[in-house]
Amino acid sequence: MGQHLVLTIRLHDSRYHGGPEWPPAPARAFQALVAGVARGATVRADARGGLEWLESLAAPTVAAPRQRRGQPLELYVPNNDADSLGGDLTRIGEIKTKKLVAPQLLEGSDAFVYAWPVDTARAGLSQIEVAANELYQFGRGVDMAWAVAELLEDADVEARLAAHGGTVHRPAAGDRGDELACPAPGSLDSLAVRYAATAHRLRAEDGRMLFVQPPKARFVQVRYDAAPTRVVYELLDPGEGDVRQWSITRAVALVERVRDGAAERLRTALPAQTAIVDRLLIGRGPDGASAGSPSERVRIVPLPSIGHEHADRSIRRMLVEIPPGCPLAVNDVQWAFAGLDLVDPDTGEVEPFVLAPTDDLRMLEHYRRASRVWRTVTPAALPEGSSRRRIEPTRQREEAKAATERLAEEGRARAAVATALRHAGVDGEVATLRVQREPFEGQGTRVERFAPGTRFAKERLWHVEVTFHAATQGPLVIGDGRFLGLGVMAPERLDDGVFAWRIEAGLLPAATSADLAHALRRAVMARVQVELGRKPMPAFFSGHGEDGGAARSEHAPHLACHHDGHDRLLVIAPHVFERRDATAAERSTLATLARALAGLTELRAGPAGLLTLRRDGVDPDTDPLLVSAPGWMSVNPYEVNRHRRPLVEDVQAECIQRGLPRPVVEVVSPGRLILAFPVAVPGPLLLGRARYRGGGLFAALRG
Repeated sequence: MGQHLVLTIRLHDSRYHGGPEWPPAPARAFQALVAGVARGATVRADARGGLEWLESLAAPTVAAPRQRRGQPLELYVPNNDADSLGGDLTRIGEIKTKKLVAPQLLEGSDAFVYAWPVDTARAGLSQIEVAANELYQFGRGVDMAWAVAELLEDADVEARLAAHGGTVHRPAAGDRGDELACPAPGSLDSLAVRYAATAHRLRAEDGRMLFVQPPKARFVQVRYDAAPTRVVYELLDPGEGDVRQWSITRAVALVERVRDGAAERLRTALPAQTAIVDRLLIGRGPDGASAGSPSERVRIVPLPSIGHEHADRSIRRMLVEIPPGCPLAVNDVQWAFAGLDLVDPDTGEVEPFVLAPTDDLRMLEHYRRASRVWRTVTPAALPEGSSRRRIEPTRQREEAKAATERLAEEGRARAAVATALRHAGVDGEVATLRVQREPFEGQGTRVERFAPGTRFAKERLWHVEVTFHAATQGPLVIGDGRFLGLGVMAPERLDDGVFAWRIEAGLLPAATSADLAHALRRAVMARVQVELGRKPMPAFFSGHGEDGGAARSEHAPHLACHHDGHDRLLVIAPHVFERRDATAAERSTLATLARALAGLTELRAGPAGLLTLRRDGVDPDTDPLLVSAPGWMSVNPYEVNRHRRPLVEDVQAECIQRGLPRPVVEVVSPGRLILAFPVAVPGPLLLGRARYRGGGLFAALRG
């Protein structure tokens, strides 16, 4: 088992003013260590050897806290055009230029972690510990910090990274991904040269004062978090040119045939790399035992047809993901799948279709969309400890489970889902988890039908719904069967565009829903403007056109901000309450909104109080604002659109305009209504003149 040198850095304040890259590059951590033990141009002798050892190590894994961009500050500083002053540095104020400084606001209490892989030798560790003890800043001079260095086993490092609440970034080979500067042999000496040259940047020559740029420090650029190469293949009938379908319940059999066929092609073409092929495609070593890290395996993912309420969820397409830095050439792997015949291993029968690469990525986009709510399309195979107790089919009445046993089984399964998410590399913070044997949608399939012919007992299979605190990008595949077509998850549209917070403290008794909605709207626009920088704010966020006038919703749909009358605040995107799919432009705008609202934990609401907020999940199946129901009662007062029209007539006309059936309207009190529809209608219901600013919100009536 290997070891890692782990450097943990914590800031005294939750602000980081370092360079524009995120996470802070390992080179910045190295420079912070050097600055702590340097005395002028001299590095302490009891730390120098450790720093030279550190710069010889491979690039580290980096974990960084979650963050959001703070309010930018404009500074005016001299630029480097001193030659235009004719050597008169007293005129330096004439060439000042604007510089924007925007701190990163850190969320939570997580630290920066840098984990360098090392061999078993402990050479230099004690000297790195000395340097870590002397570290006093990280980022810029205003970022006071302290650090701890330690040597940990690989398993302990992975456990620490898994428990880290931020984001984890790993080095990746290839030409994709973001580059971060890392220390390399010679980095320490180059910093000393740069320091010495800085003292002589200005020198007199021919009666003029010249500025000489000091040499840059020597670091190497290493790519991190490279995206995998994704190729989509269709099950194509070569004779008729039609796309064939495969039953979703036989997803495992399809993946096994595709995997084994591609592996056999590569073994035949590359006999010297047979062991690598087995490790990367099948996950086993020469002795037949499991081998290699899951992160380096080629992943074959069936893409059942989704995206429409009547989609039959049959498999017509396959996704092949080739990880960055794959030892096999990407072109070789793509060739192994292209035109592949699928053979039944028992009968030798060849299926009437082949795998054909396609440029049509529309189905893949359904699985790649960012969303807070994800549900399994094929059930996840969870570890043995989370399996249900098997009941003998002939003794179902005698061996029936009590409610307490069922609850205990579901509790173990939920705990196993959290582990499965970590193993799959999904680091989003989970708000809620649901597990069940039945599908979550009408076109889905119970878990028992996926078990025959696989190595997974039906008691290990669960349909899973995960709600994250923030939108998470797909595709997501979880569980022990994620390399065999199980655990494929799809994003849910119902929660795309509904952001909710629970008010935990600070709400004053005199607060009104209108005050809270107004304060929330101002906070949303302020945070979005920080995210946009100097770009103008679209009407989607502000509800106003370029001329400052109110934007007509039919031409410029915009957000609605609401208080539910109790202890929740909501921001609802227009496509949600207009009951339609978001446009491509709206999806891009919603991504900006999600980034801006990440980390909103405090709201200054004026007369309503200084509120402490906690991000809250919404369940479309149980939330009274989102469920389907025939009866609805107004939570906040309804404002008529036309004051000369009677209230009941105005409400009915509004419902028809919004695509709803004509309701029977009961006026409980001025502005308080009960609507009875002839059929159940889905929420949310936002009606009336004030529907964008806190009024006209309805909740479903139970019973």
